[in-house]
Amino acid sequence: MDLPLTEFEPSGDGLVPPTPPPLSEQLPERVVMCFFPEVVDGLGETHGARRIGAYSRELGGHAVYRLVHDGVPVAVFHPGVGAPLAVQHFEKAIAAGGRYFVACGGAGAVRPGLALGHVVVPDAAVRDEGTSYHYAAPSRLMSADPSAVETAVATLAAHDIPHVTGMTWTTDAPFRETPERVRARREEGCLTVEMETAAFLAVARFRDVRFAQYLYAGDDVSGQAWDHRAWTTAAVRPELLGLAVETVTRL
Repeated sequence: MDLPLTEFEPSGDGLVPPTPPPLSEQLPERVVMCFFPEVVDGLGETHGARRIGAYSRELGGHAVYRLVHDGVPVAVFHPGVGAPLAVQHFEKAIAAGGRYFVACGGAGAVRPGLALGHVVVPDAAVRDEGTSYHYAAPSRLMSADPSAVETAVATLAAHDIPHVTGMTWTTDAPFRETPERVRARREEGCLTVEMETAAFLAVARFRDVRFAQYLYAGDDVSGQAWDHRAWTTAAVRPELLGLAVETVTRL
């Protein structure tokens, strides 16, 4: 079958270049992309952060914040859900000067017994989405930078936080996570399912920036019925943002 996604073009710039979001000052080199809106909105109170700009309203108007951790400036913003939107935010942050990135978000539990809030460090992603194929040649998996994974794991170990490292399944179609497909991905070795990791890994490699990611086990899709588990209110969310900020200063 002749699929357009197999036609990777490894060289040349796109006709539409990524441009920085409008900011009141230079974006720090170290950036956290946080998928927890309530945590990002509270950064002024919890981390003394200040708003330095925002993405366009067409992309959701997400605010960009600047904070300082151990003397190191760090930018934080919500990149939007789904690979096409999240990658636009990622690309624009790179264009603005970002060079070291950590993402933190939730994911569906594919492996049974993965408790709500358990931290997962992805070391590879199944490419069941479209965006990554515009940044890397066709393959089944995108692998993470081993040294970035090592840094992320070391941060967790320093705080005695239980975690697991392994593969995630990146999909564009959350409403098509059928029991059969979930079972197949679990048998392949996936711990979780989400919508951005494979694309983030591909962009990081293509643009030559450092990238690591934290996920936490949110809703549970490992059985015959979906269990929401009230995952969007999990207490781990602000903690994971703090770990991401610490980790990005070490990349």
